[in-house]
Amino acid sequence: MRSASIMSFAVAMSRVSGLVREMVMSRLFGASMPYDAFRIGFQIPNLTRDLFAEGALSAAFVPAFTDALHNKGREEASRLANLVSTTLILVVGLICAMGAVFSPTLVHLAAPGFGQTPGKLELAASLTRIMFPFLLLVALAAQAMGILNALKQFAVPALSSTFFNIGSVLTGILLGVVLGPKLGISAIEGMAWGVLVGGAMQLGFQIPALIKAGFTFKPTIDFSDPGLRQILAMMGPAILGNAATQINVLVNSNLASEIIDPARGANGPVGWLNYAFRFMQLPLGLFGVAIASATLPAISRSAAAANWEEFRRTLSRSLGLVFLLTIPSSVGLVLVGKAMIGAVYQGGKFEYYDTQQTAVALSCFAIGLAGYSALKVLSPAFYALKDSRTPMLVSLGSVVVNYALARTMVDVFHFGHAGLALSTSGIALFSSITLFLLMRQRIGGLYGRLLWTSLSKAAVSSLAMAAAVAGILYFAGSWAFVLQLAVAIPVGAIVFYFAARALRVEELAMATDAMAGPLKRRIPFLRGTL
Repeated sequence: MRSASIMSFAVAMSRVSGLVREMVMSRLFGASMPYDAFRIGFQIPNLTRDLFAEGALSAAFVPAFTDALHNKGREEASRLANLVSTTLILVVGLICAMGAVFSPTLVHLAAPGFGQTPGKLELAASLTRIMFPFLLLVALAAQAMGILNALKQFAVPALSSTFFNIGSVLTGILLGVVLGPKLGISAIEGMAWGVLVGGAMQLGFQIPALIKAGFTFKPTIDFSDPGLRQILAMMGPAILGNAATQINVLVNSNLASEIIDPARGANGPVGWLNYAFRFMQLPLGLFGVAIASATLPAISRSAAAANWEEFRRTLSRSLGLVFLLTIPSSVGLVLVGKAMIGAVYQGGKFEYYDTQQTAVALSCFAIGLAGYSALKVLSPAFYALKDSRTPMLVSLGSVVVNYALARTMVDVFHFGHAGLALSTSGIALFSSITLFLLMRQRIGGLYGRLLWTSLSKAAVSSLAMAAAVAGILYFAGSWAFVLQLAVAIPVGAIVFYFAARALRVEELAMATDAMAGPLKRRIPFLRGTL
């Protein structure tokens, strides 16, 4: 929990800088044709990143690297890291080259509806070609993050995403807005080049920490190495499992590109879904990603030592903390989502209508927040057990369910982009519950009663918070968005905290102690209050 609190702070910095980046994008482009083209252009290499780099690679690399470090020593672990780095440069470099060549075909597959708007598909293909090398940079950054996390260093890799956001937006403004007219680069092309610079900064920020820890890159090729073979063997099913997730994303993007909004036509649904999911990234990163990143090295060490009781306890506590933090976050996003979106995005080309439609999508995404976050913890737990087949099969099953659900939401119920967000949440909940039941069976129990108690208490505390926030919003309906948030969020957080404390939620006490422990040791009067 202490490691997760460090990660949460660093991820908070990253997510806030990411929102600033999106604020700039919304002011410059709104939910327009260039923005839709940029999102698809960025989404294609980004999906490949999720599929290959931060998904399959991280899940397969961290347990193998931790095992080598624990049982074979630092020298063997360093050799394994160099083998993986060299393989990444060769394989991902080839993927980047092929992606640049076939970018028009990839865009057509991802968003066939773009062909209905003149120039939209061509612009998306051009932006895809510019941004595809981002995949190699972020793959190496993901490996660096895995090494540092295995060494119990969480702050630097988590903060590296902040440098991506800062580098991408500043470079994008400089090249696209300031120097663009002189260089013949449009504003949206400048943002695409900014993505590459940001990716380089995300990798570069972690290199000094790697060098300090004694890990320097030396090109090494040995495809017969047992450690590398283990990683590659686990990555096969992991890639298939992550491919299912990316297929779900592509299906929803494909359907969104064909939705005709009564007020905006074909320009709008893709952007609204993206803006909404950006807000989801804040609690998902703060709680789901941070807790998962801190959990994986710990349970990997437990698995390597065959300490199954410690494995069960750590995984159970992680899930309990996820529920404690994500359930009130979901309620909060539903209640104050419109005010948050309006305060951050509304202005320039992003109008009040865009705020309304994005808020609807955010409410639907928020329903699945606990499922998204639990998946971040549960899926890597199977890799720590050297089982990549189970999460793969669950993910593949989700493809069928997602397609049927998304089609039903759009074609039968005519829910539009909100239906796609709702189907995404449904799949996250379905997959997380399935993995939880399979994990419980695999390791002989997972403290299910304690988890159910924690979940129930978090839900009751969230209801108390919801009543307080809803009352504030009712009386503050005419206030500016910023003022609504300035009152509703602190009051809601306080009500939830004391409600959970009154119900004696065990994870709350443990999390408070983990995060406030250093302060209590230094500031005596806090010992009786935190």
